[in-house]
Amino acid sequence: MTHDGVTEWETALLEGGPADGAVIRLANRPGVVQVTHPCTVEGSASEMRIAALYVYRRDLRVKEEPLRYGFDPVSP
Repeated sequence: MTHDGVTEWETALLEGGPADGAVIRLANRPGVVQVTHPCTVEGSASEMRIAALYVYRRDLRVKEEPLRYGFDPVSP
C-alpha cells in the first residue's frame, strides 16, 4: 500500500507449486505474482533465454501480513 506517496512494502508467502514456502516483499498488493525459472536451451535455439512461468494468485481473505498467494496450476 502507499501512504503519502511513500511505497510501503509487505511480506507475502507463496503456497503450493514450485515456489512453495518462498517469502517475498511486494508493494500495492498485486492480484497475481509471476514466478519464472530458467530452462536449459539446446540446439538451434541455444542463444534464446526461455523460462518456465508459474502464476500465484492472492488470497483475498488474508488482510494482514504475511499476505498469501496460492499456486494456480491452470495458468497462464
